[in-house]
Amino acid sequence: MNEDAPAFCVVEFVQGSHVDQERPFAPGLPIVQNGPPGTFVTFATGRRVPLPTDQITSVENVGGAARVGFGGMRFDGIEGGQLTFRRVRDLAPEDQLSPERGRRMTLEREMVAAVFMEGRLAWGRPV
Repeated sequence: MNEDAPAFCVVEFVQGSHVDQERPFAPGLPIVQNGPPGTFVTFATGRRVPLPTDQITSVENVGGAARVGFGGMRFDGIEGGQLTFRRVRDLAPEDQLSPERGRRMTLEREMVAAVFMEGRLAWGRPV
């Protein structure tokens, strides 16, 4: 998690959600471009959705809902019925990022209560 970068986009997930982060793995041999440990939002139903860990600048589990800030993701609106976010900049040096990192993140509308861009409500209703 890159807590030095400000949150450009903040996603408030629905009630009953929380954020889980995998523990860092330290192999015996150096691994280049493996990327950071995984970050997931888990919902009351047990469903677990991965998030782009290298983009996360803040994580809160407050009032029974997860709130995640992304430093280099932009909310692009709804495409094909899903909320769509695009990577607009990387927050970490290239050698610390996975070459398999996604350029686009989609979330189902029923997973998200609200989306904020640069502090302004862009979609939904805040929790």
